[in-house]
Amino acid sequence: MPSLSTLIDNFNDGIIAPDWGNAYGGVSESGGKAHVPCVAGSYAGYQTAYTWTMAGASFFVKVVTVPAASTATEAYCAVMVNAPGINDSGGPLFGYRCGFTINAVTGMLRMQSDAGYFDAGAVEITYSPTTHAFLRLREDGTNVYWDTSPDGSTWTNRRTLATPAWITASVDQCAVDMSAHRDAGTSDEAALDLFNTLSDGAVWTASAALAGDSSLTSAALLSAHAAAPMASDSALTAAFRMSARPTVTLAADATLTADAASQGIPEVAELSAGDWDLYIEQGATFSQTYTVTDPGFTWDGWTARAQIRSAPADSGELLLNLTPYLTVTGAAIRLAIPADQTENLTRNGVWDLEVVQGSIVVRLLEGKAIVSLEVTR
Repeated sequence: MPSLSTLIDNFNDGIIAPDWGNAYGGVSESGGKAHVPCVAGSYAGYQTAYTWTMAGASFFVKVVTVPAASTATEAYCAVMVNAPGINDSGGPLFGYRCGFTINAVTGMLRMQSDAGYFDAGAVEITYSPTTHAFLRLREDGTNVYWDTSPDGSTWTNRRTLATPAWITASVDQCAVDMSAHRDAGTSDEAALDLFNTLSDGAVWTASAALAGDSSLTSAALLSAHAAAPMASDSALTAAFRMSARPTVTLAADATLTADAASQGIPEVAELSAGDWDLYIEQGATFSQTYTVTDPGFTWDGWTARAQIRSAPADSGELLLNLTPYLTVTGAAIRLAIPADQTENLTRNGVWDLEVVQGSIVVRLLEGKAIVSLEVTR
């Protein structure tokens, strides 16, 4: 069940596929943005395959640039979730979709839930590229919510509607379509960014060295840096891999040299978190153990914490706090979720696992939390 909460793209890699495999109309990705042409008589869009789930999901996107009206009578950009029959000619789901449309001609932002491409109860407000920079659509099992934000953190609800039946019926069959169209006028584009993420930094692979009595030299994937003092009384050298497997081993490529009397592995924050998805059976006990395989390694002095949320950052609803179900013993971190807690998980989300020692925080694992719904009750 690929929840739309787990679709994340900051458009920094210059690659449209694979998540946007149904893209059309000459869209492109460059400069850290998704570019959707707005050409007279043509339609273009960043579109996923029809394999996603809106039920219980939440997603947001930043609208960087909207098309100009020019001489058009119809010019817009839109962010929609489409039902699986959206392209059929007269099927039972024909024209069902919900989302946002920014009308360049009228200057209005429209929150709509269409049937047959029409919504008599649509809500429109005057569009502000500042106040409405971020658009968010979410569903909680009861209602659909249309929200806007100037910064992706502080949200204002603009419309609430009882969940349409097609959203519940279309598990693993919906598609997101970020589109643009005009009927006349000068060609331009819509530009979008930060889909389900507020992280817009590039990822770099590089080497780094610390000069002094003690030294750290590493060739690693840099995603964060936590400073810590290093001295020269004695040395601790660790070469270990952090990965995730069914037994589950944490892994990362690095060579660490540090003072044994100072804080343990302070520069492990130089390494990117491992990619590991949780597959949780609702109503069943879940347990996994994550172990560093380097001989003599220990997490003594560290504590572990983890959560499952509907989406990253502050916009994500907390689905389950995993911290009470984590234990740290030597080089192992064990996650054991009792059945009465997995029973409360009704939708997919995202998760990560961090370890903490004082002011140092290290993210070890991150990924999707995929829930298999219970049948026997």
